[in-house]
Amino acid sequence: MRLNLDEIVVRSFKQGNSFRNIPIAASEITADDISQKNITSIKELSGVIPNLFIPDYGSKLTSPVYVRGIGSRINSPSVGLYVDGIPYFEKSALDFEFDQIDKVEILRGPQGTLYGRNTMGGIINVYTKSPFQHKGFRIVVGGGNYNNLNMNVSAYETIGERIGIAVSASRKYHGGYFTNLYTGDNADSITSTNYKARISYLINSKSDLHITSSYENMKQGGYPYAIWDDEKGRPGDVNYDSFSSYKRELANNGLSYIYRANNFHLSSQSSWQYLSDVQSIDQDFSTIDKYFVTQTQKQHSLSEELNIKSTSKGNYSWLFGGFAFYQSSDNLVEMEYRQSDYSTPKYSDNSTYGFAFYHQSVFDNLFIRNLSLTLGLRYDREYAKTDYNAYKKTDSDKSLTENFDSKLKFSQFSPKASLAYTCKGATTYFTVTKGYKTGGFNTSFTNEKERTFDPEYCIEYEFGTKFNLLGSRLVASAALFYIDWENQQISQRLSTGTGNLLRNAGESRSKGVEFSVMARPIKNLTIQADYGYTDAKFQDYKQSETVDYSGNYIPMVPANTVSGSVHYRLDKLFGFFDYAEANISYAGVGKLYWADNNQYSQDYYGQLNAKLSFSKYNQTIEFWGKNITNERYTAYNFESFGTRFAQSGKPFTFGANLILNF
Repeated sequence: MRLNLDEIVVRSFKQGNSFRNIPIAASEITADDISQKNITSIKELSGVIPNLFIPDYGSKLTSPVYVRGIGSRINSPSVGLYVDGIPYFEKSALDFEFDQIDKVEILRGPQGTLYGRNTMGGIINVYTKSPFQHKGFRIVVGGGNYNNLNMNVSAYETIGERIGIAVSASRKYHGGYFTNLYTGDNADSITSTNYKARISYLINSKSDLHITSSYENMKQGGYPYAIWDDEKGRPGDVNYDSFSSYKRELANNGLSYIYRANNFHLSSQSSWQYLSDVQSIDQDFSTIDKYFVTQTQKQHSLSEELNIKSTSKGNYSWLFGGFAFYQSSDNLVEMEYRQSDYSTPKYSDNSTYGFAFYHQSVFDNLFIRNLSLTLGLRYDREYAKTDYNAYKKTDSDKSLTENFDSKLKFSQFSPKASLAYTCKGATTYFTVTKGYKTGGFNTSFTNEKERTFDPEYCIEYEFGTKFNLLGSRLVASAALFYIDWENQQISQRLSTGTGNLLRNAGESRSKGVEFSVMARPIKNLTIQADYGYTDAKFQDYKQSETVDYSGNYIPMVPANTVSGSVHYRLDKLFGFFDYAEANISYAGVGKLYWADNNQYSQDYYGQLNAKLSFSKYNQTIEFWGKNITNERYTAYNFESFGTRFAQSGKPFTFGANLILNF
């Protein structure tokens, strides 16, 4: 897999320089990389990028992203995600199908100065394919073991020289990896239908307009949880009585306008996101019909961002921006106590809105040639409101047990300073950045104190260097980081065992190192290696008056991420194929702890993947395999109602794709 560290260009309208010259730790994955490794979702980036971990468990409802130890398992994510400039605010929207993706950028470390709210861990920028860069009609048909079937149809066309149109549709089905012994059916099958459209209009030589729209309808079986077997050290068999599922509708729409004057660029990015989902889950995961939970939510998110930046040549450049958003959410969580014939529905009507202003200045050739100073500052202000009502419901009665109407407000300045020196293909930098994540309301709690959680803050110190040698045939980067943060938001089980909530730890810290090396020793051969190490611990965290977790490792944070890949292209194979490509890749993560008490952990594990493709006249047939060695590992481990449950990781899978280009 290629991570083109030498040619990464920040394609968002906030910056326009190569990552090689920007004092930031970043990686990029191109469309070719995504194809060669058969990456189909954001979760499959886990372990491939240094110190990036995205556990794959349960369902698409929860897609926690962890970078350098910073992440959030529930509520709002701590790592930002943008797709064509559209911000994805909620964890329920992060796991989407990787169709028609042109490029993915991963920026590690706090990005609050430019990107704002809830980007303490970093940013993932995803870009879809442009009709001005891709032309023609394409059909992809594929399948594999475990009843894995998929089909995608896409078309890219231009009308004259100014209008480009891209449309695509896909249908995917997977039979599931795990069988529920009680029902005899697969516990984790999934069916999804996706549509995407993009219109780009080059108004004139100075301005252009881009409209993007996507829609997904997804139905997923779940959850493949089983009772933990302490003696064998792994999950047992999936065996529970009530069918569980997750269903989601997700729509994203964006409007981007760019005006290029002689000395500055003006950009606008508007977006609207709609999410509607239903989670139905056997809460006790047993053959006894005890507890069942239904959770529904409907969300609307609106955002607008304006940005103006200088483009004139000189030793000083500047950038100003403003951002505003509004988000509303209607939620229902209903717990059924089936042996007692009653339920406890809880309704919450939530709304959040806010605005921000930010600025960044860059001073080049400061005092000496090739020395640059970057200074940035952002101000965020946010308001949150909830209307909460809880009931006890029986067949004959529904009585109100608790209700409250509450408001919160938050504000924060987020500064950044960076010093960088560039000389003979190498850049060395030192950066200090403040990260910030807002507080909010818990949707599950047992007392008044647990209703809310406070904001968390961090200061990150990063020292890094980047090399580009031998005409980009050897590219390398390294970074050291130290993160000191307060009031870390920690996910914990409720004392009743019926859900999760966020609490604040006192002080935490994370430190580590990252390395990336890419080499092209001969024509058509690319070798990539990446490594990340994170040591993340609580410094001051008293969970209660009698329980002290100070000194424990922060959960869901692997100590190591290791990845490597070899890619080779052979032209004129057998005198028949135009070319053939082979890609072998490896990704490993571990050791990590599942909870803040550090009682259960997952040792280091790695997965070997491969792909072989043959092309003739722009038609391609591909053969792929994932987790070829059938590595056994635990994808998730947790405790509920005094019983420990876990989910096994995905086994060895294989398949083939046929690609027809017209």
